[in-house]
Amino acid sequence: MRFDAAVIGSGPAGATAARLLAQAGWSVALIERAAFPRRKVCGEFISAATLPVLQACGVAEDFLARAGPAVDEVAVYSGDTAVAAPMPRAKAGWGRALGREQLDVLLRDAAVASGATLFQPVEVAALSRQLDGHLLTLRRTDAVDAILARVVIAACGSWNTRGPFTVTAESLPSDLFAFKAHLRDAALAEGVMPLLAFPGGYGGVVHSDGGRVTLSCCIRRDVLARAREFHGGRAGEAVFRHILASTAGVRHALQEATIQGSILATGPIRPGMRTRYRDGIFFVGNVAGEAHPIIAEGISMAIQSSWLLAQCLLRDGPAPGPKYASAWKQQFGPRLHAASVFAWLAMNDHSRAVAAQLIRVFPMILAWGAQLSGKADVRHDAA
Repeated sequence: MRFDAAVIGSGPAGATAARLLAQAGWSVALIERAAFPRRKVCGEFISAATLPVLQACGVAEDFLARAGPAVDEVAVYSGDTAVAAPMPRAKAGWGRALGREQLDVLLRDAAVASGATLFQPVEVAALSRQLDGHLLTLRRTDAVDAILARVVIAACGSWNTRGPFTVTAESLPSDLFAFKAHLRDAALAEGVMPLLAFPGGYGGVVHSDGGRVTLSCCIRRDVLARAREFHGGRAGEAVFRHILASTAGVRHALQEATIQGSILATGPIRPGMRTRYRDGIFFVGNVAGEAHPIIAEGISMAIQSSWLLAQCLLRDGPAPGPKYASAWKQQFGPRLHAASVFAWLAMNDHSRAVAAQLIRVFPMILAWGAQLSGKADVRHDAA
């Protein structure tokens, strides 16, 4: 089988790219290793600046109907500090959160409805460059298929990725591990999204779909080990107790809440900018680059990067790989740098205390930080 594009990965980045290209008339193969619906470690928040892309994909109305309440206030919980400020409003309004069990299916089905051919669950066993494109060998549980694609888009994420897109690095005590829990009956005020800064890590809490609250966080490897020794239990339980013990705002919001299901974990995660284009392969989502999750822009950046790539491909064809790579850096580089600074401030004991005191005096710093991290309007073009 021959396709104009093969998209590897049907998460938010891959499904968005597949939808935008398919509705423009491209023949698209959408390849996904996991079965849906799935739970996944993720903060679930999508900024308002991403809503125009969801509208272009034809899913904005469904997203807004299913997602949690609009987030119109941002807060910081650190030690005894609990300060809130208005969220900067984008032209499309405010952002919302939707569980990956629903979001991934919504975007995948939109791509299929536009004509993309879905291969799921299927793994890319081999990928090679040919004169007229790329040859992909797809392995199912009971069969092997081969497809030829003019363009390959890698949207397979960076966490636990196998094969040619694996992100590896030496294990360090400072490596970050990510956790996520859904809770019910939380005391968090509706519309508030607190940033959590606690010893050795950071996180966030947001109202998601179905009356749930989502807690997501990252913690250093060495601090995680100490938390497990002190609190006992499984890793996720120890992290949750570590946050409750160190952060008064979380105790108030979540101490009486009930954890729904298991606490998910993944990692290590390695924020930073990576390859955006190589040897005819385009990279989108966090396999191309990811910001520290402290700014809650992971899904938004994934979706926006696919919009950026689709505009490049539809305007100029598969040739402008370096142009796309440069446009990606221009649009998302500042967010990565801002996130790195925020993460350092949150995880360093001295700077965390100083920042908390400064935010107490000047709470509008929170709104400025939200603006800097990309939660207001952004350009959706490759110019």
